[in-house]
Amino acid sequence: MRNQIRGLMIEKGLPSFYLTINPADVYNPLVKFLAGDEIDLDKLTMDTVPDYFNQSCLIAKNPAVAAEFFNVYMKAFISEILGYDPKQDDLEGGILGVVKAYYGCVEAQGRGTLHCHMLVWLEGGLNPNQIKEKALANGCDLEFQKKLLAFLDDTISNSVPADPDPTFELDLGKVHQCATRGPTESDIGQNASISRKKDLHNLVKKCQFHTHHPTCYKYWRGAPEPKECRFDLDEKNTVPVSVFDPETGELTLRCLDGLVNNFNETMLEAIRCNMDIKFIGSGPAAKAILYYITDYITKTQLQAHVAYAALELAVGRLGEYDPNADDYTVRARRLLQKCAHAMIAKQELSAQQVVSYLMGYEDHFTSHKFSSLYWTGFVKFINDEAPSPECYRTSVELSAPVIQSNELGSEEEQGLTNSED
Repeated sequence: MRNQIRGLMIEKGLPSFYLTINPADVYNPLVKFLAGDEIDLDKLTMDTVPDYFNQSCLIAKNPAVAAEFFNVYMKAFISEILGYDPKQDDLEGGILGVVKAYYGCVEAQGRGTLHCHMLVWLEGGLNPNQIKEKALANGCDLEFQKKLLAFLDDTISNSVPADPDPTFELDLGKVHQCATRGPTESDIGQNASISRKKDLHNLVKKCQFHTHHPTCYKYWRGAPEPKECRFDLDEKNTVPVSVFDPETGELTLRCLDGLVNNFNETMLEAIRCNMDIKFIGSGPAAKAILYYITDYITKTQLQAHVAYAALELAVGRLGEYDPNADDYTVRARRLLQKCAHAMIAKQELSAQQVVSYLMGYEDHFTSHKFSSLYWTGFVKFINDEAPSPECYRTSVELSAPVIQSNELGSEEEQGLTNSED
């Protein structure tokens, strides 16, 4: 996967946004519908909205439903929210703009449910160096800075919207907001504007507001090391306005509430689950972000020490066979099989991951197809046919005699010869 992401970066440049989508399968009514319940998704009532406990039991007993839900959900997100057009004929694009490429990796959480980390490339998007150059052009291009910051402030939010009317109650306001489809027809009939603002207010409080738990500090080593949340969410982490540094071109986005995870309002209203969105902007931090992203979304579920222990066990068991009775080729093949089986046995896989694989669902979502190119074979052929003098010594250098140390007259001459070499 990492090589495919690198290939997209070489072909399309650096991505513009990094998204995380975490579907709420224990609440979403689509899961209930896919499980066979005949409910009208467009006209949910207090009697038909999913119950957390019952739906959790349903997913535990039938992970195939949750796997199907996730696959349907992500494909709908890509086609409708991102608005990606494989033919690139649609110039209107989606919420973020015209998407020219995307790459998302599927991962299982500790409780086994699936979520997706995705890189998004936008048509006309600039890489960090180009943003920096334009922002600092002719002293400072204030017009470019103003337009870019306005776009990002409109796209990325990180505060709980104000409650438009504390006395106004949505029809389904007493249930979890992830279990609804938004304001009902009755809500919209009363006041469409207040209904939508009230729904967004409730969604952000339920899905995006962070509450610290002991796991937030599991990497804390104790005093005198500062006790910081590993998600970097803290009420003190606030920035009142988005700004460009006039000296370095570094882009700092506003953060109005340090305990609210980044979100896009329209996306959140549509997907109705926890999400995150980050802009990959200017400055040296962009490279660090990209390294973290590609390392994080392609990380293995099998820890190194567990893998080594499994390999050691497999090699040890190979000695149970009589070395005189087995051919070396057979023994080598058997060793590889045992190593693979031992590592697979230690791999932690959730039921939804297994079902997704059996049902042929994607373990990653991408806009492009990739072909493996065995580059070393091409390089060897070119080097054999036309050796590069810059990379390899010439035939004269290769044929030059090697001076042995005992042929040198003295230690001083030997030191002089070595220094000249």
